[in-house]
Amino acid sequence: MTGTHRQTRGGFTLIELLVVIAIIAILIGLLVPAVQKVRAAAARAQCLNNLKQMGLAMHGYMDANNGLPSNGNYSWNGSLVTATNAWSGVSRILPFIEQESLFRGIDFSLGYGVQPAISSKRVATFICPSEVNDKGYGTDATFGHKYWPINYSLNNGTWAVLTGKTSAMRSGDGAFGPNQACRPADFVDGLSNTVAMAEVKAFTNRVVGASTTTVYAAGLPPLSQTSAVASLPLAAFNPATYSHVEWVDGKVDETGFTTVFTPNSNVAYSSGGVAYDVDVVLAREPNPGDTYAAVTSRSYHSGGVNVMFMDGSTRFISNGIDLATWRALGTRVGGEAVSAP
Repeated sequence: MTGTHRQTRGGFTLIELLVVIAIIAILIGLLVPAVQKVRAAAARAQCLNNLKQMGLAMHGYMDANNGLPSNGNYSWNGSLVTATNAWSGVSRILPFIEQESLFRGIDFSLGYGVQPAISSKRVATFICPSEVNDKGYGTDATFGHKYWPINYSLNNGTWAVLTGKTSAMRSGDGAFGPNQACRPADFVDGLSNTVAMAEVKAFTNRVVGASTTTVYAAGLPPLSQTSAVASLPLAAFNPATYSHVEWVDGKVDETGFTTVFTPNSNVAYSSGGVAYDVDVVLAREPNPGDTYAAVTSRSYHSGGVNVMFMDGSTRFISNGIDLATWRALGTRVGGEAVSAP
């Protein structure tokens, strides 16, 4: 009788299986950060490209109109500030970023608040790929939301945005501002040394002044540090009040920024046991009081923000930039001998 030989098939032991699982986990752990870095780099590059497109658009607008667009227009009628045209400067450049049809739909003789078919639209060039709040704001019966945010804001200067409203209507020292349409000759510091636009975060919490009628006859110096915000006379905090949620609006807290603080500075404000990183506007442009604003450039990119200069060049500015240098880059006629780092 011939015996049969059975060949047993080898298999993984429990220890070997655990080793394989551990190796796979390590490989995944190494791969995920690498993929995240690639995605972050791609988002930052696309963000820079958005700014580059807007830089070209600004120069196209300036060539066609012999000056830059103002970021809102206001006048004093004897008793109140009147918004003669509250539309943002970025709304003016729409034809130069392939948004001609959207631009033609705007009636600039009317406010943006009564044109939700325009204000509700998402403009891709205005949104950074890293923005976590790429969503509509407000409510509208037809469109669901009334506004769409923006991640790139116009440089309104150091601190003062619109002062002396009952007489002079003085704009700030930046490249853009209310009632301000600068030409190349107005940039005494040089186009390559003056910031035009920088990143901001949508849905940043905003704090306003306790009085919207205060006029500072001697002027108000810019805050020296973020902790000084606590010394300002501020209104009760509303956590549902935001900056940079309306690309159509020319106010500094919507489509502007100032250089009071360096990029991504944490402007801490505590309310109800919760700490917020805020923008501060003592009085908005339509209020009779002086408009001073600490509206900080912020981004989701590690280490700094993307910036576009008045010559159309773009670069990444580190959070660690010296405050004096950052403020100097924000002025068009400051006379400072500095260059972008």
